[in-house]
Amino acid sequence: MTQATQSLFADHAYLPEGWRRNVLLQWDAQGALVAVTPDTQAPAGVAKASGPVLPGMPNLHSHAFQRAMAGLTEYRANATDNFWSWRDLMYRFAARITPDVLASIAQWLYIEMLKAGYTSVCEFHYVHHMQDGKRYANEAELAQRVVDAAGASGIGITMLPVLYQYAGFGAQPPRDDQRRFINSPDSLLGLLDTLRGARPESGALRYGVAPHSLRAVSNDSLRALLDGLDAMSPGAPVHIHIAEQTAEVDACIETEGARPVQWLLDRFNVDKRWCLVHATHVDAADTAALAKSGAIAGLCLTTEANLGDGIFPAHDYLEQNGRIGVGSDSHIGVDWRAELRLLEYGQRLSRRQRNVLASAEMPRVADRLFAASLEGGALATGRNVGALRTGARADFVVLDANHSSIAEHASDAWLSGVVFCEHGETPIRDVYAGGDKVVENRRHRDEDGAYANYRAALAELLK
Repeated sequence: MTQATQSLFADHAYLPEGWRRNVLLQWDAQGALVAVTPDTQAPAGVAKASGPVLPGMPNLHSHAFQRAMAGLTEYRANATDNFWSWRDLMYRFAARITPDVLASIAQWLYIEMLKAGYTSVCEFHYVHHMQDGKRYANEAELAQRVVDAAGASGIGITMLPVLYQYAGFGAQPPRDDQRRFINSPDSLLGLLDTLRGARPESGALRYGVAPHSLRAVSNDSLRALLDGLDAMSPGAPVHIHIAEQTAEVDACIETEGARPVQWLLDRFNVDKRWCLVHATHVDAADTAALAKSGAIAGLCLTTEANLGDGIFPAHDYLEQNGRIGVGSDSHIGVDWRAELRLLEYGQRLSRRQRNVLASAEMPRVADRLFAASLEGGALATGRNVGALRTGARADFVVLDANHSSIAEHASDAWLSGVVFCEHGETPIRDVYAGGDKVVENRRHRDEDGAYANYRAALAELLK
């Protein structure tokens, strides 16, 4: 080991094979793990974790600016309030975003994510232009502000600039309140190229693209986007909203002659580089095909519940070895534990059973969902994260060993306590991202200043 190597010893750490005792974690100056050694002795002078150590969770779906809306749409705007009426409110909010405001919101949000144990985020970024729809002198201005906010907070990021062309299926012209989002494939790829030049990829930063949804792109523009991406960065992540609402499914059938997931799988090579966000309204054939493709279903349970989207068929999908990951999306809540809890509870409510998402191999629901979300979330980031193993990013959290949700429990019940118990403050005490201790004793190193800036941004937005 070089002099720059850093180390942490843990009495208990969750490795890919499960909980192990007496684990020495060692990482290099670039923040990558160079050794993970269980069943060893603590070397003299090495720091010791104050509690059990877990890998940090990837957050595979985020719209950072929407954090500032949380709690502001919880009233009935019309007699049939639904996703589409919420979207109208969100568009009006997006119209007020400035670069400085976005930077402050994003940095505070990413601090909240880190405190919750998210150590990576996939940012589905679609507010690109000035408030009147004109381009900034730096076409990547807003995306660059978000990337910089991630760097300032310490969270790893996969930046996914969004291609948004149309208001609906059949190449409907964009609405006036969508003018800040609109690009062609060429202009979106140009924005991405500018961003990659200004902020090059690193262990903490990856780029991909996000065609917003099938209603917002066409077959030809999606193909042009993917061809351009592969010329620039072969194999980079591709994320897309899909089948979130029944109205979207119905419109796709009417205009394209197929359900959204079926349409996409029939025309494109959808594999593990893809993240299909929500995929809420899939039928049995969609479910089987999506699981077989190897793509990740990006589930955002707190947002899906808040918007009344529906319930993803998680039991059938997981039984067919489908991949999942979780995200906080609109950030009505920022906690992977809540996402996993709601994933299971939705199945319990719809099926009137308990422990629905357990399996014969993993009878504890929390263990199965945690492991699945680490793996799927890591694939969605396109980065080497989501596990305590040699070569992976040194992203991990330290639990409070004295927290009432796990104290006196056997180690095989710790994840169940972490996920399903809601008692007092978070059981996550410390957080390391790329080996850097960014949260200590539940406080982020830049918490006070970032929160003051966030409040100032809110005051500007809401005046």
